[in-house]
Amino acid sequence: MDTLSNLQWKTYEKVVFRFFFIYFLLQAVPLDWIYYAHLFHIHWTSLHYQDIFYLSRYTPQFVSGRYQPGVWGLGTLADWILIATIALAGTIVWTFRDKSRGNYIVLYQWLRIIVRYRLAIGIIGYGFIKFFPMQAPFPSISNLNTSYGNFTDWKLFSMSLGIAPNYESFLGAVEIIAGLLLLFRKTATIGALIIVVFTGNVFMSNLAYEGGEHLYSVYLVSFALFILSFDALRLYNLISLEQPTEPNKFKLELTGGQRTARLVLKSLVLLFFIGLYGFKSYSGFHHDPYQFPKTAGITKASGLYNVSEFRINQKVLPYSPTDPVRWKDVVFEKWATISVRSNRAVIIDSANYEQMLENDKDRDYESSGSSERQYYSYTADTLKHILVLENKNKHYQGEKLELNYSRPDSTTIILSGINQHRDSIYVVLNKTDKKYPILLGRRKALNL
Repeated sequence: MDTLSNLQWKTYEKVVFRFFFIYFLLQAVPLDWIYYAHLFHIHWTSLHYQDIFYLSRYTPQFVSGRYQPGVWGLGTLADWILIATIALAGTIVWTFRDKSRGNYIVLYQWLRIIVRYRLAIGIIGYGFIKFFPMQAPFPSISNLNTSYGNFTDWKLFSMSLGIAPNYESFLGAVEIIAGLLLLFRKTATIGALIIVVFTGNVFMSNLAYEGGEHLYSVYLVSFALFILSFDALRLYNLISLEQPTEPNKFKLELTGGQRTARLVLKSLVLLFFIGLYGFKSYSGFHHDPYQFPKTAGITKASGLYNVSEFRINQKVLPYSPTDPVRWKDVVFEKWATISVRSNRAVIIDSANYEQMLENDKDRDYESSGSSERQYYSYTADTLKHILVLENKNKHYQGEKLELNYSRPDSTTIILSGINQHRDSIYVVLNKTDKKYPILLGRRKALNL
């Protein structure tokens, strides 16, 4: 301990530390006004797991930030460049004003604490939405009835994870454990090592599958590398060179008040980001998973329907695989979404980063990253038997259909009304008893 405290750092080591001290401090500590605008927008008396997730996923947005209530964006490379520029300018000023100090070991330890807590919170934020498999849910009926080639790479990756919820939970457990290890000084290096490997793989997945969170992955990995660097040389000597290696014995000496503050702050972090967030995520998984709408659809209507009759302005359109107007099939989801497959061209809504949206019409996971089908959220007047459909794709905002519906029997739905072009429409739907091997189990016998 005394050796490290009295160690004389080389000039370049002090300059490098000054830069990274300012840089990581600006990256880790919320300083931009947009964060606090969101913070005061939260309804703390009815806190949701989405609120805690967004707090955990903070990234500086000095350049890219634009405040929109309830919508938390991600920082961009421009924000990083600005932070690095400020850190460089601060380093120059600091170097000229502080030439006598021998080392910054105490400041280094404080920075390490800040960075490991920030990293722990960030990785745990994603851990719980995987542990309770919500980030990549099981594919919807519409997704199961969309051709493989009509999905983007990122949607295929997400659905591939969604069909294996136990594996998704395992990944979440790894992140939660790594985050917990970071909260304790003696195990922080192990936690950082796990994150370098785990989140490094997430970064490569984002690049390979065209995901939208590659920069955030690098953000977390950079924190983990900074924490790992403290013991990197010792680990190399011990594992690679197989040489006797003395462990780090330096420990910050805290006063009585500082020890109390440390205990209180650590307890608050554990209670809020582990206890409360874990409970809220568990409750959300069972009652309001964020990827799909929460409003229930028409009772006992969910399933795939073939279109046996289709009329536009009283004119019957026979089935044709190339007709852009006639519907081929329709899916009613368990929630208030209807999807329609036709030969109509679809501009893909390619949202590919984590968004937890409150309103059903804004929850676009089921439609994003796929073409071939048009997705409509709907409101149902079950007394008058009226459906009002609104296209969920942001490229077709304002597209609305107003339809009457009747159910002459349990397998038939008849729709009639006005489509988005104000043409009269009449559609007869017949439910198909389709079997999905992925639901029945691929190792079980299947009778088609």
